[in-house]
Amino acid sequence: MLFQSTAEQQSFSEKIADTTISYYEEFVAFIPRLALGLAIIILGILIAGVIGRFATARVKKRTQDPLMSRFLGKAIRFILIIIFIMLALRAAGLGDISAGILATAGASAVVLGFAFKDIGQNFIAGVILSFNRPFNVNDTVEIGDNFGRVKTLEFRYTKLKTFDGKDVYIPNGDVITLPVTNYTEDGFFRWDFIVGVDYDDDINGAKATIMKALEQDPKVGSDIEHVNYVIEDELATSTVNLKVFFWVDTFDFGRVANTTRGRVIGNVMRALMKEGYYLPADIQEIKLYGRDSELPLSLQDKRINKDG
Repeated sequence: MLFQSTAEQQSFSEKIADTTISYYEEFVAFIPRLALGLAIIILGILIAGVIGRFATARVKKRTQDPLMSRFLGKAIRFILIIIFIMLALRAAGLGDISAGILATAGASAVVLGFAFKDIGQNFIAGVILSFNRPFNVNDTVEIGDNFGRVKTLEFRYTKLKTFDGKDVYIPNGDVITLPVTNYTEDGFFRWDFIVGVDYDDDINGAKATIMKALEQDPKVGSDIEHVNYVIEDELATSTVNLKVFFWVDTFDFGRVANTTRGRVIGNVMRALMKEGYYLPADIQEIKLYGRDSELPLSLQDKRINKDG
């Protein structure tokens, strides 16, 4: 019995040794294929980067659209990297694993589609926006409650830079569904403000003076479709209010358009005052109600002191 037990132990030890040697030999034989697979992945990443940059440059040159070119360049790079990973797995003798990954990815896509519906929606919206969208890079836009300049278009979001320095990342699904106001596409934006002149002044002359001040500002634009004009807006308590409408360039909306508006208001004020127009303040009328006509005590005291 002791001899049999010793023989069994030796047989078990030999099996472990044979198995270890077998695994080692298989691993040594697998090392060249593993190195080949890693080399394919590294080379694939480099090639994908070069092709992605080349595609970005070509598309940008042909379309003058940096958003679409950058998006397509990233998409091509991502697809090529996936292809090279599949090739590397096959070259390493792990073709069954690559097929399993694809099958698992297909099954997982259905499950993840429900679990991450918003992410998938934003990704698809990003693909749509890369080919058809209502803005370009550096356009000034308003998307929902967000107002700023378009900086980048990514797979899941669009980045805006607001004029007070905030970086806003808007999901592409919202960009597709929310109203988008583009201030740059037309090239013009209309400002307006109100100036009040005295009732005794020449209203038509005041309007001509305002129009002359608008024409002298180089940043105020006009053409057949964009006409500057002045109208009587309101008969106020102490003034005839004139409303001034004028157009400015919107390419640099955050600075030029706003400074132009402020400068035009100042120029109009100085031009009217130089021509002798009076810009009165609002007159406040005070009525005193009571049984007698006596003035309040404070006013009576002042009146008595003045007369006495």
